[in-house]
Amino acid sequence: MDPAAAMGSGGAGPAADAVVPRHVAIIMDGNRRWARERGLPDGRGHSAGVEAIRPIVEHSVEIGVEILTIYAFSRENWSRTSDEVSLLMGLLESAIRDETPRLAKQGVRVRVLGRIDELSEGTRTAIDDGIRATAHGARMTLNVAFNYSSRTEIVDAVRGLIAEGADPAAVTEEAVTARLYTAGLPDPDLLIRTGGDQRISNFLLWQAAYAELYFCDRFWPDFDRAAYAEALADFAQRARRFGR
Repeated sequence: MDPAAAMGSGGAGPAADAVVPRHVAIIMDGNRRWARERGLPDGRGHSAGVEAIRPIVEHSVEIGVEILTIYAFSRENWSRTSDEVSLLMGLLESAIRDETPRLAKQGVRVRVLGRIDELSEGTRTAIDDGIRATAHGARMTLNVAFNYSSRTEIVDAVRGLIAEGADPAAVTEEAVTARLYTAGLPDPDLLIRTGGDQRISNFLLWQAAYAELYFCDRFWPDFDRAAYAEALADFAQRARRFGR
């Protein structure tokens, strides 16, 4: 299927018969490699990566994606240099402050997935402000996975069950799902990873059990609307059987 045809004339919107995933998840990989290929400092790559989020969010809203989940900072990323970690934290705070009015105007509700209590007070305040300012958004939910680890998420869900004194017989898939960071949201239909690697790196391991996987060689800063349209067109061609 031609991506432009799948997304409508000029790629501006979905064709009448296009299959639009309800929930798209993205591992935004390749910022540092993008910068290094251009002889730029790593920070320029991360800044470019933040800028690349906006058109993808806007396009998701336009075509009717209900939930977009982006992997912004993993708990494993703490092992990077202190300078890089500080830069990433600063970029998050700035992005939330700068983008919140635009997201609220578009009807996008922001949620943050991860161990937020481990972040600095300033970062937590920025997150809380963004969540409150967009709380009434009804067109799309934007989940930002920050200080996130899927294994940690599952551990936290199980700890919640134990703290509630749950009987072992009550520990069902539904009970665990209800205590994940994504509680109340449908599982992702499509999981995209940019940057060329073909793994999901501790991202939504529980929720992505039946997600369609799409791997793209482009580094995240180069993942534009056209590349997104290609991923969506590929998804639209797939037969989802869910084990049947």
